[in-house]
Amino acid sequence: MSEDRQYIQGLDEYIRQGEPQEQERGRAWQTAIGLQEVDGLKTSPYLLVTARRHIEGDITIGEAKQLIDSYYKSLAGRKETEGERTEEADKVSARITELLQEQTFNFSPAQLTSIHRRLFEGIYKFAGLIRDYNITKREWVLRGETVYYASADTISETLEYDMRQERNYSYEGKSIDEAISHLTRFCANLWQIHAFGEGNTRSTAVFMIKYLKTLGFKVTDDLFATNSWYFRNALVRANYSNLQEGVTETTVFLERFFRNMLLGETTPLRNREMHLDWKSTEGQSANSALPLPPKCKNCTLEEMAVLRIIQQDPSAKQTFIAKEIGKSERTVKSITARLTEKGIIKRSKGKGSDWVIIS
Repeated sequence: MSEDRQYIQGLDEYIRQGEPQEQERGRAWQTAIGLQEVDGLKTSPYLLVTARRHIEGDITIGEAKQLIDSYYKSLAGRKETEGERTEEADKVSARITELLQEQTFNFSPAQLTSIHRRLFEGIYKFAGLIRDYNITKREWVLRGETVYYASADTISETLEYDMRQERNYSYEGKSIDEAISHLTRFCANLWQIHAFGEGNTRSTAVFMIKYLKTLGFKVTDDLFATNSWYFRNALVRANYSNLQEGVTETTVFLERFFRNMLLGETTPLRNREMHLDWKSTEGQSANSALPLPPKCKNCTLEEMAVLRIIQQDPSAKQTFIAKEIGKSERTVKSITARLTEKGIIKRSKGKGSDWVIIS
């Protein structure tokens, strides 16, 4: 068990037995500490002592932040940071806790950059600044491959576009399944932009927690405390495709996380299942798509992409497929019509029923 996991469990008593305010503060600290795992960071024993004092009401969150700042100006604090990024983990944990307790939020790119600035001011020189260079990151779940992030010259425009689309989306009349599916895709798109040089996952997590609360969701945000690494890997898988290997972007893993967080479901969240080489106990890969039917030897890339989605989810609606492959619904309807004419797919029970891929 990692040290951070031990610290997180050390706060469980406040969540199980504490007064309402202690429970709220305890959950915020659990989430904040757990989120450091996305960058492989560990907090210090001093942070846990300080967190306990804040949870019990002995000090304010502002005083907790001041104590941590003072600690790292001392000899003991400087020794703590030798060979580690403990100072970053401690300071950012306190700042996340403060943000999660604030009852303020503005759905805008400016809010995202403000969150990044407040989390990393004094830690990164580029805190709160949109990156002006392109990046790649080798990912374990992708066998060392990288997600394609937004190019530096399109970040601001893409942020504005994605948030405008989300702001104009109406959740009225939508089922909870539709709402979570949509929110999952928005979260994945927001993260894929990777607006900053570092700290994107932690900033995205804080932004999404606060946004979800404004929508009326009761967010059990302590799920981030124990599954933050899963959250990041799920974001990676939601933004990676390799059609030659039969791999398409999938929000399946991210939806599991969101459903556990918002609906209290208890689906096991296992990082290994997201790895491209993972195989179940039955020997079938959970990530490599099934072989395409022989009739699809001359399929276009768009047709292959649609087929991969149907393989993963036979009940996929055309609106969902359109969002997954970045095309319009009209285009998807044309693609499914062509695949039907070629005798590659059909509806199981007529219009609106599940898709069936004809062997």
